[in-house]
This record gives sequence, C-alpha cells and structure tokens, in this order.
Amino acid sequence: MNDKISVAKNPLTATRIKDLMSKYTTYIIFIVLFVGLGILTGFDSWKLPSLQNLVIAESIRAFAALGVGVIIITRGIDLSIGYAVCLTASMAASLSQSVTYSAAMYPGVDFPIFLPVLVAVLIGMLVGAVNGSLVAYAKLPPFIATLGVLSLCRGTQLIYTNATVVGSVKNEYKALAQGFIGPFPLLMIYVAIAAFIVWLILRHTRLGANLYAIGGNPQAARVAGINVERGLLFAYTFAGALYGIAGALQTARLGLANSLTAVGMELDAIAAVTIGGVSQSGGVGTMGGMICGVLIMGIITYGMNFLAVNSYFQYLVKGCIIIIAVFFDMRKHTRKS
Repeated sequence: MNDKISVAKNPLTATRIKDLMSKYTTYIIFIVLFVGLGILTGFDSWKLPSLQNLVIAESIRAFAALGVGVIIITRGIDLSIGYAVCLTASMAASLSQSVTYSAAMYPGVDFPIFLPVLVAVLIGMLVGAVNGSLVAYAKLPPFIATLGVLSLCRGTQLIYTNATVVGSVKNEYKALAQGFIGPFPLLMIYVAIAAFIVWLILRHTRLGANLYAIGGNPQAARVAGINVERGLLFAYTFAGALYGIAGALQTARLGLANSLTAVGMELDAIAAVTIGGVSQSGGVGTMGGMICGVLIMGIITYGMNFLAVNSYFQYLVKGCIIIIAVFFDMRKHTRKS
C-alpha cells in the first residue's frame, strides 16, 4: 500500500516522463544532434567561429520559417516563399547598387540605405496580401493560391532584372548584414527581434489566440465571432513582411541577387517548422519550436557537409525529414482526436 502511495506521489512516473518527452521532443532532438555534431567534429563545431557561421547561415531561413510557421498555425501553407524572397532580394539589390557601377539598374542614383529594406518589406507584404486574399476571400486552397503566386513572383523577378545578376551592392548596405555587435552577428540580433515579435503576437495578443482558433477549427472560430478572413489575411501579409526582410538581408549578406537567390527556401522553412512542432493540422505551434527547428535543420546540413554528402542527396534527406515529421504529427493528432 505504501509503495503505491509513494509511486503516486513521485512526479517522475513513466507517464509523466512520456508526457515531458512528447512536449519537448523538438528541444531534446536539438540537444542530441548538437552534442552528436560536437563529437563528430571533435568539438570544433562548438567553437565560437563555427557557432557564428551556423547562426549566420540559418538566419535568413529563420525569417522564412517564422513567417510560414504563423501560416501553418492557421492550417495554411505557402509555396511562394523562395521566389518571394528572390523577388524582394532583387528589388533591394537594384536600389542599393554602387553609384559608380556602370551596369547599375539606376545608374548615378544614390538611394538612402533604408529605401531598399522598405521596398523589399512592402513588396513582400504585397505578395503576402495577394496570397491571403486568394485564400481568405477567393476561397482558393492555399496550395493552389501560393503555387500561382510563386509563378507570378518568378515572372516578375525575371522581367524586372532581365534574368541578369544584380550586383555591386554598396558596402554601407552590406554592413547591415555582415557586421557584429561584440560576438553576436547582426543577423542573429535581427532574428531575435523578429522571433520576439512573433512570440508576442502568438502568446500575448487576442489576434494570436484567434490564429490558433482558426487553425484548430475555422467553423467554430467563425461561430465564436472571430473574423476568419481578416485573420488569414493578416497571417499571410505578416509572413510576406518577414519574407521581405529576408530578401533585403540576403542581398546585404551576399552583396548581390539573381534568379536563383533563395530558390528552394520553402522546402527548408516548411521542414524546419514541421520538425519544430508546428502541426500541419493547424492550431498548434510555438515560436521557440520554429527557431529550434531551423537550428536542427542547420545542424543536419552542417553534419552532411562535414561528411561530404553530395548536395543532391541532401534534398532527399530533407524530403524524408518532412515526410517523417508530418507522419508522426498526423499520428499524434489522430490519437488526440
């Protein structure tokens, strides 16, 4: 009898451990992979320069992941991410070229530093608003709507740049993404600010609660008085703004943009947030999980590069990761239902 009482009072029961493991699966995977990568590389990956390189490499993807994560919470999807970032990066690059560059798109014009960023964000928001309007008001499936917008973004980028490289970005603009504050890369600080805003919206505003409600059950949300269309429009437009920031910073980081910039980023972003626990069934997901998922994908990529895995095979690995993550997510959702 006493043994039964002691087991009941013991907080570390098998059920409780199982619940904790299920709740913090993403973070446990991150820790295991981080330690494994350290052992694999002789702990070179734990050194400050390696950590800085990892953060810098994944920062642009983090913006895309935060954006699509908010969309997936509403039970949506966005396939236009890569070309939306490509378009905004090209716009930013064209407005930040050196005045003395003879092949500049606007030769002799010295635009202020803030203008490329502002234009990129506005273009990104426009792309997101089009996606949101097609999904919320035209009632198109998110897959079809964003697939069409993907093609629109690609066509616009090719027409605007004439399929040429937009290079010779001035140093003042590149400093926005290539600088450091102490040991911290500026890109890391930008991501931290964006992540805080996403966390604030999702966890501490009525709008965030509405987004979860829409993703959980759109009809019930509508009955509860939530404006579902307005919520969806916000989610896609907000994500578009993050894509615009990603494009502007990608240009500053690389010093150029072309028709291949950020192509395929939607795969990385969707894989990251899925690993991070954002349910494809909607209504479930956290900012912390999104960022952790991005870091997990970064560690996996780092590990494959260290092992000299062919870049073509890396696409197979990422595809398998998405399928496996969604499979277990759907199983978990089915059991809860």
